[in-house]
Amino acid sequence: MFGREKKKQRFTVKENHAVGMYSLSVICDTVTGVNYLAAGGDGLSLSCITPLLDGNGNVVIDKNTPENF
Repeated sequence: MFGREKKKQRFTVKENHAVGMYSLSVICDTVTGVNYLAAGGDGLSLSCITPLLDGNGNVVIDKNTPENF
């Protein structure tokens, strides 16, 4: 509307989980495909974020990021 294009989101939330009073989210960088694990305290703020690792200690990378779907 009004000549503005909607900008694509760089990060997308793939999963959300509640663990007690904490929340865990898996976030994907749509440009690089890198997945991150984000933890929040009471749902109001982000406490920490780290790359998500597989069983071998390698960073989890999506080959088909949402940008390529």
